[in-house]
Amino acid sequence: MLASAIINQRLLEHLNTGVLLLDADLIVLYVNPAAEALLEMSGKRCLGVPFYDLAHESAEATEALEQSVITGHSYTKREAIIQLHNQQHITLDYSVSPVAHPETRLPSLLIELQGRDRLMRISREEQLIAKQETTRSLVRGLAHEIKNPLGGIRGSAQLLERELPSEDLKEYTNIIIEEADRLRDLVDRLLGPRQIPKQEQVNVHEVLERVCQLIEVESQGQVSIERDYDPSIPELEADKGQLIQALLNICRNAMQAMIEASPAIEHPTLQLRSRTVRQFTIGHHRHRLVAQIDITDNGPGIPATLRENLFYPMVSGRADGTGLGLSISQSIINQKNGIIEFTSDPGKTTFSIYLPLE
Repeated sequence: MLASAIINQRLLEHLNTGVLLLDADLIVLYVNPAAEALLEMSGKRCLGVPFYDLAHESAEATEALEQSVITGHSYTKREAIIQLHNQQHITLDYSVSPVAHPETRLPSLLIELQGRDRLMRISREEQLIAKQETTRSLVRGLAHEIKNPLGGIRGSAQLLERELPSEDLKEYTNIIIEEADRLRDLVDRLLGPRQIPKQEQVNVHEVLERVCQLIEVESQGQVSIERDYDPSIPELEADKGQLIQALLNICRNAMQAMIEASPAIEHPTLQLRSRTVRQFTIGHHRHRLVAQIDITDNGPGIPATLRENLFYPMVSGRADGTGLGLSISQSIINQKNGIIEFTSDPGKTTFSIYLPLE
């Protein structure tokens, strides 16, 4: 039995795949709700509008659509970067199929859209979490192998110091002891926070304000701070000191990058923004409610050569940087089942911290 027109319509309306029908001039004739969501425009406003005004990829992509009408050839494109009517960019997979209009029988194009941004983000997060787990295991094993001989070296230097006939010679044993202590401290910092987190109800905006105070003091007024808070965010259970440290490391890196880049940057500005996100996936877990904290600066941006390994220990874009701040921040946020992501272009770098609120 063939499905009725009403059933077909209902099925189209409940698909997760965006569906559009274009005429031979690429004017939108039909759009389903999934396509409305992807294109960020209501169906009524889409109808009668050229498709390339709603979603533009390139002149070549538009020409390919026109050729598909003429030749009758279908094609598919993966992970296309599309600019929407509101200047936002999204990543889509789309398929184009020439069809005859169901009523007029005139040549038309059926376009199926599938959003890739969410899937790409989840995949990227899973890779990031896996990298962090691998790095922590490596660092823990390396720390064990380094600290054991360091203890022996330090102890031997102390025993040797007692047997030296001259006080002048103790300068050398002191160097051995001090360097052994320095290496031990470095290994401890690589391991990150080692104490058990002190869980308490924390207001995320109190944490942000504390970070702002510290940045204002350290920058000596060279960096302006803008705040954009959502006061409805509920308290979360966390170690307040560790959370301050995690956010401060990110803000301090941004502050230092902007100051070092001056006078090329006329008005170094740090923006702190808080929002809630519903039904958000972090790794393999979907959370009902998540706090999103965005830390944005107008500095020079992160070099492309560092982006893949930015959260690894000892990776730094500054000559005098230790490369431990972001690694420690990611470790602290991971302990709360959260994650830190970033986007960076010259003039705008944003670190986004996601913390589950359940």
